[in-house]
Amino acid sequence: MKKHILIISFCLLVLFSFASCAGNKTNTSQENNNAAEIAAREKAAQLDKKAQEGYDLFFAHKYDDAIAAEDSVIAEDPSFFKAYYIKGITQCYAGDYEKGSKNIDKALELNPDDYMARFNKALSLELYRHYDEALIWYDKSLEISKGEWSYYGIASIYGRKGDTENAVKYLRLAIEINPDIKNEARNEADFNPVKHSKEFKELVGE
Repeated sequence: MKKHILIISFCLLVLFSFASCAGNKTNTSQENNNAAEIAAREKAAQLDKKAQEGYDLFFAHKYDDAIAAEDSVIAEDPSFFKAYYIKGITQCYAGDYEKGSKNIDKALELNPDDYMARFNKALSLELYRHYDEALIWYDKSLEISKGEWSYYGIASIYGRKGDTENAVKYLRLAIEINPDIKNEARNEADFNPVKHSKEFKELVGE
């Protein structure tokens, strides 16, 4: 009887030890996964910061520096889509539509549902007077987010065309989101063909 009890106790001890080891392995594996996730998030945050620095350089009209910043991001992570559309729109403003368009398309390939990728596709098309295509892509960007600058882009295209009704319609939508756009619109050359209309003046003021 005692012998049987000893055997059972030994078996239970072995099972407990096995379970304990398995639990330790699971904990270790989970810790490794958590550490990997944290590292991945930190790297993504660092790349996002670098990409944003490049965007800031673009807005400062330092196009060569902006492109170099995005190239650095892409070198670290070729799948970082944000860097492609920033590089692309910078190239477009620097006068290279062909390369810029390809980089924006690459961003859309990596993330077709990103608002800014779609917006910059529209902006690049507008910049090079592909107005009908630009309107399509501004609409596509609005499917993702009701951004004021998408409405503004549409309004400015209609402004160029001298279409007062649609220029005012979409500009009003932009102003409803961001009232400061009134100031932008007053000085926007794109609206010159419609600036003297009663509707435009009532919307943005004299």
